[in-house]
Amino acid sequence: MDQQNGMRRMRAAMVRLAGLFPRRRRERELSAEMDAHLQLHIDDNLRAGMTPQQARRDAVLKLGGLDATKEAWRDQAGVPWLEHLLQDLRYALRQLRKGPAFAATAILMLALGIGASMAIFAFVDAALIQPLPYLDPTRLVHVTESIPMIPRANLSYPDYLDWKRLNQVFRSLDVYTGAGHLLRGPRGVEVVTGERVSDGFFHTLGIRPALGRDFYAGEDLPDKARAVILSYAAWQKRFGGNRDAIGRTVTLDDEAYTIVGVLPREFQFAPAGPAEFWSPLHPAGNCDLRRSCHGLEGVARLRDGVTIQAAFAETRLIAAQLERQYPDSNRGQGASVVPLSEVIVGDLRPVLLVLLTGAGMLLLIAFVNVAGLLSARSDSRRREMALRGALGASISRLVHQFAAESLVLVAAGAALGLVAARYGMQALAGLISKDKMARMPYLGSLGLHLHGLGFACAVSLVAAMVLAATPLVHLSLRDVRAGLNEASRGSAGTTWRRFGARLVVAELAVAMVLLSGTGLLGKSLHRLLNVNLGFQPDALATLEVQAPDKRYAQAEQQVALARRVLSRAAALPGVTSVATASVPPVSFNGNTTWIRFVGRPYHGEHNEVNERQMSSEYFRTIGATLLRGRYFTDAEDASKPGVAIINRALERKYFASEDPIGKQIGDTALSAKSLQQIIGVVDDIKDGPLDSEIWPAIYEPFNQQPDTYFTLVVRTAQSPQSVLAELSRAVRGIDADISTHNEITMSERIAQSPAAWLHRSAAWLVGGFAALALLEGVIGLYGLVAYSVSRRTREIGVRMALGAQPGTVCRLVLAEAFRLAALGIIAGLVCSIAAATLMRNLLFGTPPWDAPTLAAVAVVLAAAALLASYIPARRAASVDPVEALRAE
Repeated sequence: MDQQNGMRRMRAAMVRLAGLFPRRRRERELSAEMDAHLQLHIDDNLRAGMTPQQARRDAVLKLGGLDATKEAWRDQAGVPWLEHLLQDLRYALRQLRKGPAFAATAILMLALGIGASMAIFAFVDAALIQPLPYLDPTRLVHVTESIPMIPRANLSYPDYLDWKRLNQVFRSLDVYTGAGHLLRGPRGVEVVTGERVSDGFFHTLGIRPALGRDFYAGEDLPDKARAVILSYAAWQKRFGGNRDAIGRTVTLDDEAYTIVGVLPREFQFAPAGPAEFWSPLHPAGNCDLRRSCHGLEGVARLRDGVTIQAAFAETRLIAAQLERQYPDSNRGQGASVVPLSEVIVGDLRPVLLVLLTGAGMLLLIAFVNVAGLLSARSDSRRREMALRGALGASISRLVHQFAAESLVLVAAGAALGLVAARYGMQALAGLISKDKMARMPYLGSLGLHLHGLGFACAVSLVAAMVLAATPLVHLSLRDVRAGLNEASRGSAGTTWRRFGARLVVAELAVAMVLLSGTGLLGKSLHRLLNVNLGFQPDALATLEVQAPDKRYAQAEQQVALARRVLSRAAALPGVTSVATASVPPVSFNGNTTWIRFVGRPYHGEHNEVNERQMSSEYFRTIGATLLRGRYFTDAEDASKPGVAIINRALERKYFASEDPIGKQIGDTALSAKSLQQIIGVVDDIKDGPLDSEIWPAIYEPFNQQPDTYFTLVVRTAQSPQSVLAELSRAVRGIDADISTHNEITMSERIAQSPAAWLHRSAAWLVGGFAALALLEGVIGLYGLVAYSVSRRTREIGVRMALGAQPGTVCRLVLAEAFRLAALGIIAGLVCSIAAATLMRNLLFGTPPWDAPTLAAVAVVLAAAALLASYIPARRAASVDPVEALRAE
């Protein structure tokens, strides 16, 4: 018997497990088990002396009846909640198949909202959430000096050495600076990107070379041999990935550098861009060793337990100490310590946050629309739900049913959303130029990673919960009779009167916010691109020229080279004027100097101004306006007294009550070599970014302060794009060792500037969200108005039977729709101002409460709402009262 009991328990367990398998297999195993039990009882009865008939009858009675026992075993064998879920899912699929239009619309709306939000979240994840690819990146900070004009001003080399020696908050502090090189190779000379770094730079970041070695301590000192570490891309491109590249030499700027290492494939350092050659700092020359010359940026690793605030406080104290010790060079020099991630992400953070907000609003509209569709659909199922409740269905059972339907919709929408997100990411990445992408290497990891999938799951879970709860808002089992009766009446139902109306208002408010954001960003972009530049950018072509320092080491050689370049360029067909400039317009505010005024009291203050060198025809070539005085002449070289032209901003700040012409300026010591006489004043020229203020500036003759690097600016009588290639060939024809690069028209330079790209990207992307939001909002309003009209057919028929005119009926429907649209627009206006205030850093010359923009958006949204309502209103006005009453 024990063996039989054990077999019974084993078979019972098998039957329970069988509940997890398909129904037919489970039924077969259950029948076999019942037959086995029945036969055991029959055998026992036969041994007891019963006849076969009596033995079978007694066995059946002991089992409690075959059918009843099978049913009990079925319940015991299965997993009830799983079976109920499967039943609910099958029922949900049948219900959705009955309404394919509803199912397709709901799934597409969810896919659109989920896909857009996931695509934007992937960018946010790559830029803002994923940790930097360095050792313990949260301990890395960006360290610079600070002055009133430049919150993050570069470090000088002597200040860096003092900060490194005096601080107690950094485990290590290192510096880097950009260094373009002339690389001599088999194909001639070309400009390559590079970085000069202090010896512990890679150690501070926690990066080890993939091949070779790091710089050793002291290898960045001036007297050490030249070494270089290659980026992985440079190793592959220029050495074919051969391991024997280590120990070979490359010629950079006519200097031989020994390759000592190769960086890992995944290494990136966004502030340096796509640098190919990383060399030790080797400070030399007048600028590197001068405390007043600032050209370095710092990166430091905090000591354990030290906060960024504590590090900032100490570096500020060190800066104050150096200011007291070196009052001439360090007057007003403060400190800046911020997380390295903040510098790397840069201006992309506000754009991504705005886009994530826009995607969230689009997702909200999708939820609202689908909730509205479910609400309308559940209203039509009110009688069904009430009947099920009257027959004994519990509220939890109905909740499970609604949850199953929502789960099916959300699962399908999420699956399509994943596909849409993938293509959306590719489309958004395609909007970023190669140059911009090179400055955003963190976007190389763009994709649906763990964070993105978690975000998708969270959004889908919220969607399922919201959509499951929507029908229960107004379908309650506590008023079964009301539900049974309402199905026979022609009223609009509680959906339109309450819940549906609120959904429409919320939907239109969100659309208003996105449309207002688009309008403000678009207006901001228009004003940015039409800002007064102080010159005429049309028909200007530019290219950068770099000559070897050793070949053209003397000032006379540099002046002669510039004159030959200008002569060659001027001789080209279509060229009307040529000039050179050390920094072209719309580039950056920087390359500053400190000036002092002869004959005025001086107390050590730093009068910091932009400093530019250009040839005599520069202002005429770019179309600047001379306000007073004269331009340079080509004869004004180093043998002549120093001269300078100032801009209007400098005149306003330092010569507000006197004429600057004839006045003299110089460096802080008024050294004889630095003295310059002001010979002219030009109107303000936009030297820096489009969205920056114009700084005071002095313009000096190139012939008095020449260089081996300058920008050639050419005005043409034809398309400037068409002369760029010929200009490059003409300059290279002078000397094969001269390199030209960055050939671009001035209009393209302006359009591709960081400020223009930032504003344009935000405007286009938010505009895309706004267009989708408007479309979904209009569709949602149309659907709810149309549903309301269909529910009020009997009422409309009675009104028209009593003499109401079609126009009156049409106005009745439009008035109700317009009331909802007005509420949505008013709520949206308030939210729009709040949202625009949060993104005010992206607005240029446009206040968040810009009345014309907000009014225009309100009119557009109102017109779209009325258009969406007009079609169902016109349909209501054409109702035949006889047919309407007969249908009821």
